[in-house]
Amino acid sequence: MSKRELGRSGIQVPVLTFGGNIFGWTADESTSFSLLDALLDHKLNFIDTADVYSSWVEGNSGGESETIIGKWLKKTGKRDQIILATKVGKPMGEGKVGLSPRYIKQAVEASLKRLQTDHIDLYQSHDDDADTPLAESLSAFDALIKEGKVRAIGASNYSAPRLAEALKVSKENGLARYETLQPLYNPYDRKVYEEALEKVVTDNGLGVINFYGLAAGFLTGKYRTKADASKSKRGESVIERYLNERGLKVLAALDSVAKKHGAKPGQVALAWQIARPSITSPIVSATTLEQLDELAKAATLKLDDADIALINEGSRWE
Repeated sequence: MSKRELGRSGIQVPVLTFGGNIFGWTADESTSFSLLDALLDHKLNFIDTADVYSSWVEGNSGGESETIIGKWLKKTGKRDQIILATKVGKPMGEGKVGLSPRYIKQAVEASLKRLQTDHIDLYQSHDDDADTPLAESLSAFDALIKEGKVRAIGASNYSAPRLAEALKVSKENGLARYETLQPLYNPYDRKVYEEALEKVVTDNGLGVINFYGLAAGFLTGKYRTKADASKSKRGESVIERYLNERGLKVLAALDSVAKKHGAKPGQVALAWQIARPSITSPIVSATTLEQLDELAKAATLKLDDADIALINEGSRWE
């Protein structure tokens, strides 16, 4: 498995990131353990989660994903084999939200406890916090790095101007900088990233671990008619968002390239992202070992210039 550096952090990760939002949601503890074991077998050892996962499930309050990962780490003793990313900032209950120094210090301790580890490899701002000065948030993150509790920091859901401003504040104040960005990006959702964020990323040498790499499963070809909504818990929302003229055009391009390579549309969609110079490691999820086996093949699928041009044209957003 080839590796890439997360920005200038020195942390090397595989070309696919596993999204841990499914742990405690669509994957129970036993299934999650099996998936984590299989990830190491595939040499896909970069796992991204967040403190808030999976608070949206009835009966959950957040922290479920981190807790499951922590139990697996304790059971297996394989912390040194995992690159672990988590996030802070989304609402976690009364007064538990945002990027104030006080809350960052509180949240990181809670995450470390749930994860049953003494450090987080990549700690990310899950959302921008306009109510807290960037210098204050970045100073708090800088302190965590100096304490050895965090190796590097990243940003998620930042606009291009705010990301650029954050990088400027870090440089001017001698603080740790965001080494990564976690934006929405896939062959369907291209515009926001390519229009503004990509330039900030490339100008500053940041790593990119984009979420929704498969557009919530749409780019696997699983949802092609409205009747396919019943195929998953999120089928209705996927179809409402992606099943349109543009979505079908994107699928047609992926189908064409997949047929040429004897591959699946989802594998092609991920290979297209991996081939883009500014993308470090797209985030993907699987809820079964069979799905994981299929996704892992995307890491070794090489597209040629004609393939990429075909997908670029089929997903053109201008």
